[in-house]
Amino acid sequence: MPGAAVYAIGALDNMRAIMRRHDFHFDLPPELIAQQPAAERSSSRLLVLDGASGAISDRQFRNLPELLTPRDLLIFNDTRVIPARVFGQKSSGGRVELLLERATGPNTALVQARASKSLKAHAEITLPGGHSARLLGREGDLFHLEFSCDVLGFFETQGEMPLPPYIARAPEAPDRERYQTVYARTPGAVAAPTAGLHFDAAVFARLRELGIAHAFITLHVGAGTFQPLREDDIDAHVMHAELARVPAEVCKAIAAARRVGGRIVAVGTTVVRSLEAAAAGGRLEPFHGDTRIFIKPGHRFRVVDALVTNFHLPESTLLMLCAAFVGRERLLAAYAHAVAARYRFFSYGDAMFLTPTPAAVERSGEPA
Repeated sequence: MPGAAVYAIGALDNMRAIMRRHDFHFDLPPELIAQQPAAERSSSRLLVLDGASGAISDRQFRNLPELLTPRDLLIFNDTRVIPARVFGQKSSGGRVELLLERATGPNTALVQARASKSLKAHAEITLPGGHSARLLGREGDLFHLEFSCDVLGFFETQGEMPLPPYIARAPEAPDRERYQTVYARTPGAVAAPTAGLHFDAAVFARLRELGIAHAFITLHVGAGTFQPLREDDIDAHVMHAELARVPAEVCKAIAAARRVGGRIVAVGTTVVRSLEAAAAGGRLEPFHGDTRIFIKPGHRFRVVDALVTNFHLPESTLLMLCAAFVGRERLLAAYAHAVAARYRFFSYGDAMFLTPTPAAVERSGEPA
């Protein structure tokens, strides 16, 4: 029975102890890391990987609507990226770079701070626009600052777009628009949910023509998304907290799609993490709060049936999430194909459309 053989391969790949960081390594020529966005959002390429069979095909992103049916439901993350990087000066005269992690109140925030010497207790920082900040304390690797002004308003006017560290150039004026989805509406992220960067007016028009519905959740992506794993044993890794919201109306839309046999298609790993966190109790329910969910091989997906995603860094938690969905070996084979075919990688790069291995899926009750 070929079908049984496929299932057995998928089950072994997901259930055996693939728990070492280096098991998720792949070699990537540096020239394949996209430094600029594509000329048009939907002109990027799309690698399609069938998790059940391992079959790979090469498409264009504008072909995505043809891979869906009118019964399917797309779920987007509507977070909006804040221009989250600013430069200030310590009272000693030293330069300090602040990268907003998240606002904790109208005039307080957790930030990453880079300086020649670490910030001392109660340190004062002079900021652009005549503003200042004072160190309140530390939370792990993050610094808790009190600002002399509204935090989000300050970063919106004085900050620069926080391009990822693998984009080896300074932010440019077009990044204000291109490192942002066309549907971004809820400020709070310091990194873009990059799978959504490929969607433009033409793709949304085609989705409407085909009668394919969509809904929005919110997860504010933190700068911790770029933090490497420090432990080789991935079970020892503790995820950074991110604020997520899955509204009741989205749960109802998912239930309606399921009743007619539709698939829940997550646009990006942030959507996967939000939906799976909301279903952590065994049943999808409205959710609003911090999540530290770490999805790795062995996870059973309760909500998501297909995934649109970009290519991720070697040994990253996001690569591990995708490996949990389609199987580690199949995912790494698809990445090897993408390297050979000269796909463009990471935030401004090309995309993938993934469907899961049968062993990765668990359904337990209708959404609330």
